[in-house]
Amino acid sequence: MGQRYAHDLTGVMRFYKDDLSDGEICLKLVRTSEGQPERKYLPAYCFNILRADGTYLGYCDFRVGHNENTYFGGNIGYTVEAEHRGHHYAAKAVRLILLLAKKHGLDHILITCDPDNLASVKTCEHAGGKLLETAAIPESSDMYQRGRRNVNVYRFDIK
Repeated sequence: MGQRYAHDLTGVMRFYKDDLSDGEICLKLVRTSEGQPERKYLPAYCFNILRADGTYLGYCDFRVGHNENTYFGGNIGYTVEAEHRGHHYAAKAVRLILLLAKKHGLDHILITCDPDNLASVKTCEHAGGKLLETAAIPESSDMYQRGRRNVNVYRFDIK
């Protein structure tokens, strides 16, 4: 479960500041966060998801690297506003983030979701994820403490 991501010569995380776009949607960078190894937090990006005309659709984040938290919490989280759902915007955002993950030298990322969240299950499938398992969340996890018990774990290979 080693962490791999771009660093500058000082060992500080190298964040890419360019927005990501496929012509239909754009991921507009809102902020970046350095990792907090003592809390097992990885470096992260936060993006707004916008339609090409600038309409706000939702947001997504990307945690760079792998550790025990990303197995149960995933590398990517996303939310699409209710009035914009049904257009595969989250799956399109995932595909754009895969390009960014490749720049960071990752060979795969994980996305997890509640097994009963059919919209998220469909997003993972539509974006090309492979279901690895429905995993029981460890009792020591903060996710468990918040009442979550199981997650579907999807793997996305980066080519």
